[in-house]
Amino acid sequence: MNSNLKFIETELMPLRIKLREHDLYKTLSSLEDIKFFMESHVFAVWDFMSLLKALQINLTSVSLPWLPKKNTNLVRFINEITLAEESDVNKDGVLKSHFEMYVDAMKELRADTSLIKTFLQSIQEGTTVNKCLELVSVSDAVKEFVNFTFDIINSKETHKIAAAFTYGREDIIPDMFLKIVEETSSKENITFDNFTYYLERHIELDGDEHGPLSLQMIEELCGDDKTKWQDVLDVAKRALQVRINLWTAVKQKLESKNEPILA
Repeated sequence: MNSNLKFIETELMPLRIKLREHDLYKTLSSLEDIKFFMESHVFAVWDFMSLLKALQINLTSVSLPWLPKKNTNLVRFINEITLAEESDVNKDGVLKSHFEMYVDAMKELRADTSLIKTFLQSIQEGTTVNKCLELVSVSDAVKEFVNFTFDIINSKETHKIAAAFTYGREDIIPDMFLKIVEETSSKENITFDNFTYYLERHIELDGDEHGPLSLQMIEELCGDDKTKWQDVLDVAKRALQVRINLWTAVKQKLESKNEPILA
């Protein structure tokens, strides 16, 4: 592995451990907890697509007249991820984005989808992301998370966008939720088919190939530029921190909801 990549990996380890061992996971113990988590997390599922699309715009040929890109490995990598994320096959054989699958899973569990629906409607009407977040009753942590994503996208600096994409999106959620779903399904009279399928698809797609290719993308975008390598480290740290902040906010809200009412 490139020495710069090794250095970044070492520097990020404390934040990764903090995220992996976050107390939120112990707090999620019921269907209501899962539903509440999803109502916040769906915004992170949504903004991931804009992060991916920014990379597709910058690393593949989407303008006219078409011109070939130098690195076809990265072109293939980004286009493959986009294909899967934007038009995958759901459990019923229908083509849907992973975001739409997530919303379907929310509906299956009877989670509240009104906030994300209102948010997207405002986006369609041409309102800025920042203003749309103010129009819905989401936590400050959700606003911080989404605004950070779009601050990076709006920088139009591909290596920074790649850093948020590569280091800022964790893979702990599918494994964690599959265990919770297994435990909860035996207690709750409700099906988890859509949610289980969504989680298993993520585990399947986030295999050994995507990780190395995303690191290769970072390496090729930064080259020997020390400033870019420092930018990648800074963005990666901030991306992990806003994720931790989101987890902490959800945990605190869950704890306050579950506190016994004193007589």
